[in-house]
Amino acid sequence: MMNPLLRFSYIALALSAALPACSRASSDGATGAAGTGSGAGTGGGTGNDPIRVAAAADLAVAFKEVGAQYEAKTGRKVDFTFGSTGLLAKQVEDGAPFDVFAAANSSFVDEAIKSGACDATTKAAYATGRLAIYVKSGTPPTLADLGNPARTDLKHIAIANPEHAPYGKAAREAMQKAGVWTAVEKRMVYGENVQQAQQFASSGNADVAIIALSLAISAPQGSFAEIDPSMHTALDQQLVVCKGRGGPRDHAKDFVAYVSSPEGRALLKKRGFLLPGEVRPQ
Repeated sequence: MMNPLLRFSYIALALSAALPACSRASSDGATGAAGTGSGAGTGGGTGNDPIRVAAAADLAVAFKEVGAQYEAKTGRKVDFTFGSTGLLAKQVEDGAPFDVFAAANSSFVDEAIKSGACDATTKAAYATGRLAIYVKSGTPPTLADLGNPARTDLKHIAIANPEHAPYGKAAREAMQKAGVWTAVEKRMVYGENVQQAQQFASSGNADVAIIALSLAISAPQGSFAEIDPSMHTALDQQLVVCKGRGGPRDHAKDFVAYVSSPEGRALLKKRGFLLPGEVRPQ
């Protein structure tokens, strides 16, 4: 019989996938969270149309801050849709009206460019993500603890779906390298994206979650421990200007440049990201 929590996560995935690509739901939703600004542009977008950004869920906190700061500086609004990189990439490639695609894995940006949906000349690395083990209360376990049969308090472990979420794939790799994946596989609860995996742990529907350090740092409650990045493939993150509204826009290019500006990088660093070329602190 299927684990009821696992069944719940599949239902949640199905419902979330049914939402429109540019859903303007509550900012704590798993997909389609609204960022700063409102309104919809048409065509290539000009004037005061908001810049539409499809962004990986690990950026849900950091990019809202970047967007608010960018808007305060330029007067231009930015609308965000946060979700699984893989699912957002499919929307971008299918022509969804996004001006910028910020992925949690560079391979998805390369595929979006290959499909003709995005402009290769605008591709830029903006951060390297990090993983953390997060719990709602108490001391976070180690990877080894997850596979310890004596730890009966760790019945359900949440990660993003590794089939389309880079942070979920990295979490699975870390458990495989730690030698605990076989022991924990049947206890996994899969979120549609890394933000939903955190929500499972925060709500008590999972005992622990392996999520983006950027989200763990920003959680209003709970505790976390960073996972050594040598345990998984590097989460090298890139963004690119897309053509979903008729071609690359100057304002979209300007926002991409702002993310890599000293101001944008300072906000990303505050939220736990490594900057391009930066070495993880010891």
